[in-house]
Amino acid sequence: MHKRLRWVAAAGIVLALAGCSANDSGSSESAAMPMSADTKQAAPKEGVPNKEATDSKAGSGKAPAPAGQPGITDRKLVRTASLELAAPNVADVISQVRVITQGAAGYTGQESTQEKRASVNVIVPSERLDGVLDQLAKLGKQQKREVTATDVTEQMVDVESRLATQRASVERIRALLARATSVSEIASVESELTSREAELESLQKRRESLAGSVAMSTISLQVKAETVAAAEESRSGFLGGLADGWDAFLTFGGGLLTVLGAMAPFVLVFGVPAAALVWWLRKRRRPAEPAMATASDLPSAPPLD
Repeated sequence: MHKRLRWVAAAGIVLALAGCSANDSGSSESAAMPMSADTKQAAPKEGVPNKEATDSKAGSGKAPAPAGQPGITDRKLVRTASLELAAPNVADVISQVRVITQGAAGYTGQESTQEKRASVNVIVPSERLDGVLDQLAKLGKQQKREVTATDVTEQMVDVESRLATQRASVERIRALLARATSVSEIASVESELTSREAELESLQKRRESLAGSVAMSTISLQVKAETVAAAEESRSGFLGGLADGWDAFLTFGGGLLTVLGAMAPFVLVFGVPAAALVWWLRKRRRPAEPAMATASDLPSAPPLD
């Protein structure tokens, strides 16, 4: 009897182990099938390049810009220039400058024109600055040429960030104003809203100013007559210093004479009467002084016994 029970228990254990092994094999096959499918889909076809691999190779040759900062092509630069020319006729050069400026979609600003000297500010689009400078340099003999560039990218990014924050702040205040019920709450919220809207408008003006400076460049142009330029070049060394010193002396003398001429009317009006009054007072005091001296020199009376 005991032997039968043992055989039945052993047979049950064998059947249980066989069922577990069958379940494990089925689950392993089912788990392996999606992995093989994914592997087939991920594997590239023969002769067809993988797009991700191609993109990674293309991007590996370029150095990415630091996070949060624009690239080189996105930099915001404010470009300015200065140009000095020597020409036979200053007025003709200024006329040609206006024509060149208008042809470059620009305009002229502050201008000062004399017989032998002239200065004018030329404002042109930044992308045309170099071409306009080349055209202006051909109008005469170039004496000096400078171009400067100021990077305002950080300022632009800062202003844009502050603008976004300020807009969100204004919207929150407006939402609070819509929910306000009492008069005191409405007055307080309106005051805060006015202050924040003023700050928002100031930031917008700042952004417009920076954008305008980036979009347009200014050229400070100075034109001199050739005779004046030649005279300035000849003033060098000892003789040049002597000539400059003589000019400075003449300038000082002219200024001194100007001051004296300005003071002359006051001297005539107030100085002459004052001098006459002083002379009259001195003349009047002269007879009195000897009389006082005689009275003091008289002998004193003898003492009485």
